[in-house]
Parts: sequence; structure tokens; C-alpha cells
Amino acid sequence: MHSYRPAPLLEALGVCSEDEQLYRALLARPESTATSLALSVDWPANRVGRHLRSLLSLGLASRTPGRPARYVPAVPDAAVELLALRKQAAIVEARLGAAALTAEFRQPDAFTVIRGAEAIAQRFYQAQQCAQDEVLVLDRLPYAVFAARGVTYRTIYDMASLSEPGDLVAARASGCCRMLRDVPLKLVIVDRRTALLPTGPDVVVELGPSSLLDALLRLFDLLWRQASPLTPSVSEGPLTPDDQQLLSLAAAGLTDQAIARRLGVAQRTVERRMQRILKALDATTRFQAGLRAGQQGLLV
Repeated sequence: MHSYRPAPLLEALGVCSEDEQLYRALLARPESTATSLALSVDWPANRVGRHLRSLLSLGLASRTPGRPARYVPAVPDAAVELLALRKQAAIVEARLGAAALTAEFRQPDAFTVIRGAEAIAQRFYQAQQCAQDEVLVLDRLPYAVFAARGVTYRTIYDMASLSEPGDLVAARASGCCRMLRDVPLKLVIVDRRTALLPTGPDVVVELGPSSLLDALLRLFDLLWRQASPLTPSVSEGPLTPDDQQLLSLAAAGLTDQAIARRLGVAQRTVERRMQRILKALDATTRFQAGLRAGQQGLLV
């Protein structure tokens, strides 16, 4: 007799059925070890390890400090919201690819294809020098930003492009900037009227006023709200190692009572320290604080 297996619910968001099966098992048994999960789903250890890594990368689970490693499922509604955001970004990127193909095939007035590294660098420079009000930048990999005088810059950097201390210094010098994990594409939008979109090696599509440009502006505004400032407001100083450990436990889904028990302190102490952490990270919820701390490499 076959055991009952619920129908998959997250395939539309890019979660395979086996990942979802393990996520459901983790929801039923929070703080499980890989060994206990293997027993629960009757899988070999290497299979469980492979799908645990997938859950971690999808944001559906987190790993608590200590040995043996224990895994805590993400709260379903928050996790699904992040998966939906990534899916939306992927859909926009697919539409951009289709628009690029259309631009190459028909060359409508609203699109121009620019080829060659020298021509692309010159066009990026010209567009920014002609800016009058605002330049919006999505930066997956580092490239030059030429700040024009009197123009507001808003830049979202990918975490991967800020791995060195010097990268952070250069990023902060480029104007108002934020940081986000997995920025989906590179993009420059000038005065909300012209967009420069790299679509391949040494190929850039320039977009004029169009529904596609409107979609790019909506995507930028959405990502800006999700991103974390590179210089968060920290009125009481940086997080201490104890703060980082507490926040890691909270981000893993533990309650204040469980955190207090694990740290050997009173629950009121945990609550008081959590309020200080929220203020330090300029966050309004624990989920937002965990997200920002993770993006800034503050979680242990």
C-alpha cells in the first residue's frame, strides 16, 4: 500500500516536488538534524543533504549555529513571498529577452541595439552625462558609474559585487545605494525616459518610453523596497557577537523562550536585546532584521 503524499503546491515558484516534500517534513519537525530528517522521509543521507542545500538556497530553511547542525523551516507565507518576488523578476527578465530579440529583428523606434565594448562604454557615459534629474542603477557586476553634477543616483548593488572592503567604499561614494542578494539583471535608467539594458556579451539594448520601460521602473521600485541600505542607521553602535548569535537564532525561527533557554538568559533579556537590534538595523520586524543582517553578512 502506497503512503499518502500531498500534491505539490510550490512547483509554480520553482520548488521541485522533492524539495517540497523535505520542506513539509521540516515544517512538521522543526529543528531537525539531517539524520532525523533522513529517517523521517526514508531517504539516504546524501539525498537529504542535497535537498537541504536546495532549501537553504531557496530561503525555505535556515541552519542554526552549533553541532550537530539543525535546520528550521522558514515561515511559509514569508518564504513564498520571497519566492514569488524572484519568480516575478525572472518573468520580467524573460520579457526583456523577448524585447531584445524583437529589437534585433524589427529595430522599432523605441529600441536601439548597441554592440561592442567601446560603443557601449561611450553610450553609458553619454546617457549619464545627459541626465538632468535621476539615474537608477541595477548593478549585478561592477561597472563604472559616472556621477553627473546635480543628479540623484539610486543604485542597487548585488551582494556578490561587494565582496571586498574597497568595493563597499566605492559603492557608498556613488550616491544613494542599497544592497540586495541576487540582483536579477544589470540596468541603467536615466530620467525615467531612457534605459540601457545589457542582454549579452558586448550587447546593450537602449529603450525609450514604452510599456517595457514602465515595467522596468516598477521592477526597480520593487527591488529598492526589498534592498537594504549600505549604511544602515545604527544609533547604538554595531551588533555585538552576542547580538549576532541572538539574531541568527531568531532568523532560524526560534521563539524568545527557546532563544532564552539556549543562551541561558531571561526571556525579558532576549526581548530587550531584540528591540535594540531592530533599532540598530532600522528594521520594523524580526523577519526584516534577519533579512538585512543576512544581506550584510552579520549572521553567524
